[in-house]
Amino acid sequence: MDRRTLLAAGLASVATPAFAASRWEPRADVPWAVQEVYGAAFRGKVVIAGGMAPGADGLRGGINPQDRTGLYDPATDRWTEGPKLPFPRHHPVLASARDRLYAFGGYRVTEAGGWVGLRDVLVFDGKTWSPSPEMPQIQCETVAVTLGDRIHLASGRAPKGDANLAWTDQGDVARHQVFDVRARRWSAAAPCPLARNSATGAAIAGLFYLAGGRRVGGGNSAQLDRYDPKADRWETLRPMPRAAAGLAGAVVGGKLYVFGGEGGPGVIPDAWCYDPASDTWTAAPAMRTPRHGLAGVALGGRVYAVGGGVKESGGQVSAVTEVLFPT
Repeated sequence: MDRRTLLAAGLASVATPAFAASRWEPRADVPWAVQEVYGAAFRGKVVIAGGMAPGADGLRGGINPQDRTGLYDPATDRWTEGPKLPFPRHHPVLASARDRLYAFGGYRVTEAGGWVGLRDVLVFDGKTWSPSPEMPQIQCETVAVTLGDRIHLASGRAPKGDANLAWTDQGDVARHQVFDVRARRWSAAAPCPLARNSATGAAIAGLFYLAGGRRVGGGNSAQLDRYDPKADRWETLRPMPRAAAGLAGAVVGGKLYVFGGEGGPGVIPDAWCYDPASDTWTAAPAMRTPRHGLAGVALGGRVYAVGGGVKESGGQVSAVTEVLFPT
């Protein structure tokens, strides 16, 4: 048996309920329903930007990309609307560094209704969004994690060639681009072990954890990878108990929480907690509202799950905000 076979065989013993005292609680809804949205903590608030809101017929009836910015204050349990993005887009991934919030890429919608990936980067100073150096290569449906003064983007979906900008003609990438916030300069780092999109991740003790995702035409993944920036090296760890994509993740107390997503079949409420000290997963309380394409943010020792789609793909969009109190 190889390492991955042994790890998979041990899941039954590690994926045991251990969070009876933990709980999800409802919080104020976002003022607008949104899915395919990312979030980040910024100046004591949960921030979301962009995303999309499919119509009553789901994606078949067209989508409404968003240009709105939402800011949630846990102290008052209140959402306010911030400055709009320069134009509507969905899937812009967010990350904060050095007291600024960054939005990377995403998709714009063409007049014909297609999706075209973006290389642009926006920076938010608390008052306005302004341009920042563009990504060298398109990288959508990716994961952004801040390690020191650098924001790492790993995995995702990108055009197969210069003429393949449309979403329907893109493939998975193991691409790993790094933006140095202080120098305002991009570089490339070691690609992640598995090319996939719609994964999640977070930083723990200066290391980048990348979990789940899906492969175009290949289904969902349970893979968990960890990147060490000092060695510029990835390693594959114990997989998630259940493969999922379009999920969210956040770190509290040195542990990675992943939740929601499309788990096949349907949208799932599952939540899992990964302990890097023991390389084990345990079951956390399921979300009250199953969702995919939701934002996950850690703030003040709690985990926030924001928005998302209640049905696979699109058609029923949520404005729900829930908070997990880990033990």
